[in-house]
Amino acid sequence: MTSTPDTRVGDATLGKAAEENFPVAPFFLPRAWRDDLMAVYGFARLVDDIGDGDLAPGGADARHLGLEPEQSDDRLAMLDAFETDLHRVFATTGEEPHHPLLRNLRPTVRRRTLTPEPFLGLIEANRQDQKIRRYGTYAELAAYCELSANPVGRLVLALTGTASPERVRRSDAVCTALQIVEHLQDVAEDLERDRIYLPAEDMERFRVTESDLAVSSAGAGVRALIAYEAQRASELLNEGPPLVGSVNGRLKLLLAGFVGGGRSALTAISAAGFDVLPGPPKPTKPSLLREVGIVLRKARGER
Repeated sequence: MTSTPDTRVGDATLGKAAEENFPVAPFFLPRAWRDDLMAVYGFARLVDDIGDGDLAPGGADARHLGLEPEQSDDRLAMLDAFETDLHRVFATTGEEPHHPLLRNLRPTVRRRTLTPEPFLGLIEANRQDQKIRRYGTYAELAAYCELSANPVGRLVLALTGTASPERVRRSDAVCTALQIVEHLQDVAEDLERDRIYLPAEDMERFRVTESDLAVSSAGAGVRALIAYEAQRASELLNEGPPLVGSVNGRLKLLLAGFVGGGRSALTAISAAGFDVLPGPPKPTKPSLLREVGIVLRKARGER
């Protein structure tokens, strides 16, 4: 079957799922869940690509959002147009969403009775990225993660009909941890974008300057800082096994995959001697499977 331009726009975004630290919509899930998870992933990935300036060349995304192709580089204008199109997803009257990934999201929203708030949070996080490029304290970074990461976990719980206050609390901790881990992996790449997600108060504590992050290999201070932030993420991930243990069936495996993905990424960072500057330390498949097994055992109360 020949791909249409709309299909190619969606495929370019959804194809990035394989690059994530954790399985986005693994094969063992029911087809309806996989479709809904990929619809939500498509939204989250595209809004991040808009915020990072990583859109496919040619301006197709801008055209779908009612902008001129040359406006693809105007990230705030793109985010505003994307939010306008998102409102069409939730509207009960009027025209359908313009962007193909948002048209694909609409059946999921209606089938699962999703609310706009998590989606709006992800858009706002990317707006914040255009305006705030440094974080003074860990509390400020955690507030950013509340917008940039936690909505994803809440959406997974909503999609599967398993949301509860306690599960949301634990999910928020896991998602914040996963965001911190991603920041640690991407220190060098983020610096190239003039962004630093290491709290300034922690950099000062370990006597790390921005110039220390701009070299090819980390010195002792940077490694100690990365180890400190990795330990923070690890402690947050400790909320994962109880979350996994609170659900049943295939959802248990999915959530164990998320938590195990974070743990295996931390293992890769540790194995690199906490030197993340040459490039993102990536977890291996055997490491991921091993960590998922550990999470499942802990979820059952085993040591």
